Amino acid sequence: MALSLEEFVQSLDIRTLPRVLEIQSGIYFEGSIYEMSGNECCFSTGEVIKITGLKIKKIIAEICENIESCESPQPFELPMDFPGRKCGNYHCWEILLHLDQRLKGLFKIVADKTPYLTMEEITRTTQIGPSRLGHPCFYHQKDVKLENLTIKQGEQITLNSIEDINGELMVNCVIVRNHQNHSFTLPVTQEGEFYECEDEHIYTLKEIVEWKIPKNRTRTVKLTDFADKWDWTNPFPRDFYGALILKPIYEIQGVMKFRKDIIRILPSLDVEVKDITDSYDANWFPQLLSTEDLFEMTDKEFPIVAEVIEVPHGNQLPRNILQPGKTIVIHQKYQASRILASEIRSNFPKRHFLIPSSYKGKFKRRPREFPTAYDLELAKSEKEFLHVVATKDFHSPHEELSSVSVGDQYLVHRSETTEVLCEGKKTEVNVLACQKILKKSYEAAQLPLYMEGGFVEVIHDKKQYHISELSKEFCLPFNVKVSVRDLSIEDDILAATPGLQLEEDITDSYLLISDFANLEECWEIPIGRLNMTFRLVSNLSRDTGSHTVRTLVEEITEEQYYMMRRYESSVLRPPPLPPKHPPVKETKLTLLTLAEESTAGSPTTPKSHRAGTAKNPPSHRAGLGLRATVAYQDDLARDKNKRGPPQLQAPINLQK
Repeated sequence: MALSLEEFVQSLDIRTLPRVLEIQSGIYFEGSIYEMSGNECCFSTGEVIKITGLKIKKIIAEICENIESCESPQPFELPMDFPGRKCGNYHCWEILLHLDQRLKGLFKIVADKTPYLTMEEITRTTQIGPSRLGHPCFYHQKDVKLENLTIKQGEQITLNSIEDINGELMVNCVIVRNHQNHSFTLPVTQEGEFYECEDEHIYTLKEIVEWKIPKNRTRTVKLTDFADKWDWTNPFPRDFYGALILKPIYEIQGVMKFRKDIIRILPSLDVEVKDITDSYDANWFPQLLSTEDLFEMTDKEFPIVAEVIEVPHGNQLPRNILQPGKTIVIHQKYQASRILASEIRSNFPKRHFLIPSSYKGKFKRRPREFPTAYDLELAKSEKEFLHVVATKDFHSPHEELSSVSVGDQYLVHRSETTEVLCEGKKTEVNVLACQKILKKSYEAAQLPLYMEGGFVEVIHDKKQYHISELSKEFCLPFNVKVSVRDLSIEDDILAATPGLQLEEDITDSYLLISDFANLEECWEIPIGRLNMTFRLVSNLSRDTGSHTVRTLVEEITEEQYYMMRRYESSVLRPPPLPPKHPPVKETKLTLLTLAEESTAGSPTTPKSHRAGTAKNPPSHRAGLGLRATVAYQDDLARDKNKRGPPQLQAPINLQK
């Protein structure tokens, strides 16, 4: 039965791809030329196309002042990367990263009030995958009785994955009762009235496009008030934070017999097609695979020989390896560790890097800045005392706690609790036990963890470290600068940076490839950031032997950086509360360079004995008016052994 191309797309179940279509008739008669993505393509009556994918090409938005009755005078196209630029004085991605443990972007999703009548309809139209974004939630209008469980009316059902069990498609689901997860499966044939649950998360447009727009449905979203933080040509009325209806425009991806590239067709193309998948051998088509397709293959299918078809511009691998028409060997897929690092700069934009453990350059430590006492708690080390200098005044509201003046120096010991008199009542507060360095002695000091002060680290360590040593000996985040460049790299992009903050240890997915003519030298291709297309040539039966893996320091974009930080970071905890008394007039010094200069002539702080088993989780700050650091673990280990003061040292004179 012949269908228009648009009707075929509407009825298409993405899980059944690839499909083979035959062109039946339309305005494109035999020998007609159709331009697709800048390339001319001939569609003849009787031509056969293998459909491999369906992607959203663009989004049409309609302003909806009233969700109940939406009427938009003029729909407009919303850029797929909206918002795509930074704010004037600071970067909004960083705000979104730190504002709240649940915030993820610019839009809140309005739950769809149209019911799904079967689980099959949900699985056919909704993205369900391993990512947290791929776990949609629904509820049922009535109780659903299963063999060992009854799903109550209105109870939230989370769909985690689809699985073939004994020839029947089943959906793996979870409900939460009394803080406990209860897992069960539902067949795709399960009938009922399933409604989408309310979603309190906030998403970027890209995430909504990839995960949250059901096929053949529109999606209503609410614009949040974070949107005005972006320097973007705003398509919305001034002060508009209402609802939008997002309508996706799809693009079909496929291959033809005598073409090696991927063709892209809009469903609006006025031709009729017939699905002949069951009667046609799809192996006649060239087998084109993306990097993600290759990563989904099993380990036993490697190594394989492939031809490079499409390569993105700006990739950092050698051009003689990755160029269209080049024959390569894909040896294996695997997970590799990288250190995520950013330039230390006072202005934006910053550059971001992924540094492999094989990097042969050397680093020296660089002073860190700590906006609050709570940051000192996260950064204190088991190996040595944290020596800091105050850069802001702080007047304590309680006699039991210490006040701070600019230039005061402290050795940070441990966190503890102490009692203070507050409005006539004794109250316990969390404090940081320190030693204030005087001219010839030490003085005990207690700084409240909520203290909004400012400190800069004093470095006594002159040792040079490899990247592998830094990640083992110190807790991230950590500040360094390249002292010896990697001589094995022709252009070491890290050597030119003024300083780096090593932020997180990231595990990422890679393909290991080599030139077919030189199997001994291998390179890594990142799966998520280098979207390439290959044509499968053959499997390689012979052993490729031993090979040397060449790794590169990879520079990543701002969007890749912030997305990586969001998905890799652990569960966030709320920041500490700021002080509630009126702020004291502050005098702020720029002490980072001064501390480095002073460090050069200062004596070494003696290393202490182990004081506990604390492992400080990463701490990341927006530094943008947000008043406290976000911590990445719920429980911080506490120091257990009290230490006496180290050998007295001369204080650093920071006054000029």
